[in-house]
Amino acid sequence: MNISFAPSQACRAFRGAIVTKPDKSTRNRRVRVAANAMMSMPSTSTASVEGFGDHCFKGAVAKKYLSKYGETDKLLTDVSWPSQPGKADIVAKAVLDWAVDNGASVYCHWFQPMASSGVRHGLSAQVHQTMFEFDKDGKPFFKFTGEALLQGETDGSSYPNGGMRATHCAGGYLSIDPLSPIFLREDTVFIPAAFVSYNGDALDEKTPLHRAVEAMSNEGTRLLKLLGYEVDGLINNIGLEQEIFLVPRHAFYRRPDLQFTGRTIMGKASARGQEMSDHYMAPISRATTAFDCMRQIQMECFKMGIPLKTRHREVAPNQYEFAPLFGNVINQTDQNLMVMQIFEEVASENGLAALLQEKPFAGINGSGKHNNWSIGTTDGVNLLNPKQINAASKNVEIFPIVMAAIVSAIDKHGDLMRLAIASPGNDFRLGAMEAPPAVISTYLGDDMTNYLMAFMDNGNVEAYVPSKKKLAFGANSISEIEVPAEDRNRTSPFPYGGARFEFRAAGSSQNVSLINTVLNTITAEAFAIVADRIEAGETPTAVARDLLKAHSKVIFNGNGYDPEWPDTAVEKGIWRIDSGVEAIKKFTDSKNTELFEKMGVFSPRECDARRAILLEHYIGTVEMEALTMVDMINQHVIPSCKKAELGFVKKLEDAVKTLTKAVDEMHAAADESEAASLARVLRLDTMIKIREVCDEAEGLCPPSLWTLASYSELLFLDTYPEGDLLL
Repeated sequence: MNISFAPSQACRAFRGAIVTKPDKSTRNRRVRVAANAMMSMPSTSTASVEGFGDHCFKGAVAKKYLSKYGETDKLLTDVSWPSQPGKADIVAKAVLDWAVDNGASVYCHWFQPMASSGVRHGLSAQVHQTMFEFDKDGKPFFKFTGEALLQGETDGSSYPNGGMRATHCAGGYLSIDPLSPIFLREDTVFIPAAFVSYNGDALDEKTPLHRAVEAMSNEGTRLLKLLGYEVDGLINNIGLEQEIFLVPRHAFYRRPDLQFTGRTIMGKASARGQEMSDHYMAPISRATTAFDCMRQIQMECFKMGIPLKTRHREVAPNQYEFAPLFGNVINQTDQNLMVMQIFEEVASENGLAALLQEKPFAGINGSGKHNNWSIGTTDGVNLLNPKQINAASKNVEIFPIVMAAIVSAIDKHGDLMRLAIASPGNDFRLGAMEAPPAVISTYLGDDMTNYLMAFMDNGNVEAYVPSKKKLAFGANSISEIEVPAEDRNRTSPFPYGGARFEFRAAGSSQNVSLINTVLNTITAEAFAIVADRIEAGETPTAVARDLLKAHSKVIFNGNGYDPEWPDTAVEKGIWRIDSGVEAIKKFTDSKNTELFEKMGVFSPRECDARRAILLEHYIGTVEMEALTMVDMINQHVIPSCKKAELGFVKKLEDAVKTLTKAVDEMHAAADESEAASLARVLRLDTMIKIREVCDEAEGLCPPSLWTLASYSELLFLDTYPEGDLLL
């Protein structure tokens, strides 16, 4: 008998929480195991790439519907189409036809409020509106206008706004983002949009990113013209490597900390962790629903035009990674937010919970989102690829000048780069032998470093040709391969990788808009500085050599995990900010507000607001964690200790008083700066000491009396005895 389920059918068949009582569920377990075995049998259908992007309004999909109204998909590639008379009505009609054909009758403007990481599902906001009206007889008919497509209005006061909005002046206004395609999911059409106040203050993550990319493009285009290479504009391309944990949902429901905060604030380490590196790139086992979950995630993204090209297991138990292809930073950021939302929803349909927080478990690796960053011309020439830029421009000076500008930006504005990754979850991750330290340096490799140093010393410019080497395997039957001369450096926060930089310290739960807003802003300023000096009469190579002499100290090709490196970096004058809270406070340093205002990215008022919002987000995160710890001690740890007759009760009762007092002190602080500093001490000192008591108690308590799910239950889908209850 050849029986198979479509992935979506199979997932719906087994969705929901898992009951773990031994009697009836034991019989159910056998049924579910048998069903999953059938589900996992090879499908008789042929693999196909048909259907990619059917739920994304661009390219051939858009062309089919726009042609009915005398237009082609090329209309959407011109970002000015929303302001062209009559074009919005045409696009709206085509979108409506496409929506109806795909079973959708609802639309929304989809936007990105600030301070969403770790707390807001999907990191986005939306209000769903039906795409129909009523005739005089009360009969509904489909209708969607250009005006409805282009803009919307909502209440802006209830989102984090840093004092830029209030209930009595609450308007928030939305405008379509033409750089990010309209997409469809289930019965809803999503229109990516920017979100500002009545006065034009940015209330979202997207608007400043647009401003920063435009600043980088304007200044970069100006610089390239001075170097004899005229281009229409520049774009920022990124590729995001997204890491997650997938844990059993029945165990997730027995962890209030995971449900409310995304991380375990207590929990004894299991006897097995990642010591043997046996999870890294191991087979994605069919013995659990993780494989079907990952396939379903890829399938849903495929239809929406999101190519999740890579999937694999990561270092920690139950840790996985997806990575897409490179693309425009605006679109890639939007797609990543939707991917994270799909993770959480599809996981729940497979009896799993997706954990996006940077450090859900102590003692094993946390999760990042490596932000691979490059700059290209609008016709596809990568400025960070020496072969491409040399061939297109016929000017070998451009590449070292661009690299010198970027190196100077890293050295000058390492504080802003550190600020951009100061998510609450990164408190526990940076520098922990899994992510780069809080020192902002760049790795270029010996070849590139020697090339730039020679250029700096003597001014001679030759084409940079990265060296290659042959790698033999020691067996005649296995062919030699050619590899880069430079190895990977996983310990650098911002290494150069041949045609891109990789910001490795980005947090897994973050919206990367601020990260790329910072990178594009500091690069725009660096390009402007070089262009200004050239226009003032200096030669391009002299300017670049001067920048390298002043800023090459930020280049570090050594081991970033060396315990001596952070102190050495400080001695060299390289930015080191261990505290995420102190990094956030740098937002309003005069150097930074002047930079953002000069580049047209943030006004001083917006800088003040962002600083306050990020600090309040940190404070709120720590408060939730502390209060959750209070509840877990009172409702779980103390009762378990009493039943087991363990002698921890007095310590635990005192711990509750300590936590409660610390939260009260945060509330009594003079301002968010003081409260955030208190919160950091509470989180990284007080709560860790209290956790040690809870974890010691768990280690002595019989499992039958411990009511919280253990690390063993949470982390080992493949081997833990209750793992097959997921099936």
